[in-house]
Amino acid sequence: MPLLQIDNLTVEYPTRKSTFTAVRDVSLTVERGEILGLVGESGAGKSTIGTAIMGLLDAPGRVATGRITLEGTDITTLPHVLGRRVSMIFQDPLTSLNPLYTVGQQLIETIRVHRRMSQAKARAEAIALLDDVGIGDPETRIDQYPHQFSGGMRQRVVIALALCSDPDLIIADEPTTALDVSVQAQVLDLIKALTRDRGVGVILVTHDMGVIAQTADRVAVMYRGDLVETGPTAKVLHDPDHSYTRTLIAAVPRGDRKLDRFPHVGSTGDDNREFHARTLDQWQARAPQEAPVHDGPLLSVRNLNIRFTTANAILPRNRRYTHAVRDVSFDIQRGEVLGLVGESGSGKSSVARMLAGIHTPSSGSITLAGRDLSQVTSRAERQALRRRVQMIFQDPYSSLNPRLRVEDIVAEPITFNGLSDTRADTRRIVSELLEVVGLGAAAGRKFPHEFSGGQRQRISIARALATQPEFLICDEPTSALDVSIQAQILNLLKDLRDALDLTVLFISHDLPVVRQICDRVAVMRNGKICEVSETDTLFEAPNNDYTRELIDLMPRF
Repeated sequence: MPLLQIDNLTVEYPTRKSTFTAVRDVSLTVERGEILGLVGESGAGKSTIGTAIMGLLDAPGRVATGRITLEGTDITTLPHVLGRRVSMIFQDPLTSLNPLYTVGQQLIETIRVHRRMSQAKARAEAIALLDDVGIGDPETRIDQYPHQFSGGMRQRVVIALALCSDPDLIIADEPTTALDVSVQAQVLDLIKALTRDRGVGVILVTHDMGVIAQTADRVAVMYRGDLVETGPTAKVLHDPDHSYTRTLIAAVPRGDRKLDRFPHVGSTGDDNREFHARTLDQWQARAPQEAPVHDGPLLSVRNLNIRFTTANAILPRNRRYTHAVRDVSFDIQRGEVLGLVGESGSGKSSVARMLAGIHTPSSGSITLAGRDLSQVTSRAERQALRRRVQMIFQDPYSSLNPRLRVEDIVAEPITFNGLSDTRADTRRIVSELLEVVGLGAAAGRKFPHEFSGGQRQRISIARALATQPEFLICDEPTSALDVSIQAQILNLLKDLRDALDLTVLFISHDLPVVRQICDRVAVMRNGKICEVSETDTLFEAPNNDYTRELIDLMPRF
């Protein structure tokens, strides 16, 4: 008898005018000690299956037909089983952990709710769980708060939280999405060890095919609420039967070679390769002409350092600092895409924020088109230089004002920098930008919450292009997107780079993505640059031991 059996599951969301079917007639099984990978695009229904198993469907969602049984027990009619025998690992550990309570308080409370033991025994069990998931010095760290842990360590705490009830089944919903390659490998190894040592069944919901290849025993592929294919991992990834599966796999960035373009995956919209020629011609004609062309690198960084105060004091000798960036130097040529990779805490984002003018360097110089930014004193010149540098952030939803319509969000930098003469001219520029990023002018009347994650990232790109920058900083712009939307955004960035002659700093922990889009790559560790090489050279013959380690950890299929 399977650990979990799903028979003909249909999940519906009734509305006033119709009924939306999120999952249609799906049947699946999971055995003890097995990892089932559940893949598909956004909206395919994979997370809906997980929430239906947990009994967490948001109203008015309902299980219309079908049965979900756990070793023969129908858990759709016995909700008390959930939480004790079935646990869930969520994507963002910060939203799963209460910042006001220590890690120990949260673990102990969960253990005592499900397993009825004394405070002392529950604390000992919590310490043992932290040790099991690979957190060093658990006796001390149990009394620390979530913000005192790194992203990878917080995810380990969330896994420990899921184990508190000693479950039979764990549903892991995108557990490694925001983690760098080394921490991702550690978390995946931990999940595999749990299935091996404890006999736990795992449903791994993810958009990362490399993670599936490295971790899952079997794969189930979802498409618009339907289960289109299921089978052993090697069979599905290397010899898929369904045309959608073949297209989805073809859209995955490759770590072993560079592709000119990612294929279009059916349900996500246009490929956007062919821009409207008239729109781009008009857009390029608006580019400011006052800046003289510089013959050298567009951006030159020399001996850049930044340190943050971790313990302040009146006397300088008693202050404590963290050196986030140490003596970093590199150049970016005009029209080049430079990748910046490294583990969490390596200093990548600190470099990006200094380049964008968000942080002030402790020492060193940043030169843009021959002009040392530290020597710029007038407000007008500083504003003109900053207009030439724009940034695209990792989470488009948190970087967009939810109370403004899209047209107002995109218009804000145009108005602030005085790039239009009239309100009508501003609206015309916004419409052109929305056309350029493939959303269409009509999108301007909507609010950010009315768009998918990939569409919101297009809005962020349109806003970044509003000042007609020469230099674009992309800080993990595709890490939270599924494979098909990621392919669209990468194609869009390639098109914009070619059409508008953009220079780009592309920060990512996803090495296959870096290989696809970057001309050169700089590798950071502990605030320093270990290696800078041409992309193909770095992936095929890295010089630095740390670079080799990162590439060896890169998921492959």
